[in-house]
Amino acid sequence: MPPPGPLDPLSPAEEAVMRALGRFLLVVPRALDADLEREQRMSASEYSVLRHLSETPDGRMRMSELAAACDMSLSGMTRLAAKLESLGYLKRIRCEEDARGANAVLTEAGLERLREAWPTHLASVRRHIFDHLGELDLDRLAAAFSAMATDT
Repeated sequence: MPPPGPLDPLSPAEEAVMRALGRFLLVVPRALDADLEREQRMSASEYSVLRHLSETPDGRMRMSELAAACDMSLSGMTRLAAKLESLGYLKRIRCEEDARGANAVLTEAGLERLREAWPTHLASVRRHIFDHLGELDLDRLAAAFSAMATDT
């Protein structure tokens, strides 16, 4: 039997996966955000900015690159960076290579705040995601998600 074509109806199993994935994409990010808000008074977006900055060798990213990494618009990132800057968690400085651009730089206070929030985020990710995956092959799942994300 040939594999299904792009216009063939979904099988019941495919339909179930599509519906479950759609629900997952709505519910789980909200749950992760709610846990951080409740326990840390920090949004998932704020956590994401601090995490991405902490993962660079010098704690610095160009604002446009940070916005892309966090899947945010540049204007949204500018507003969020202003909030994080007012809290002392990052600084915005002009790019040395391009005076029109700006870099976000993680401060020691920002790194410390990320370290404080990390256990909450970790527990939330385990509870809402990994506790439900059982014996699933995580390497294959990660590869499938990566392939889907690059096929857009």
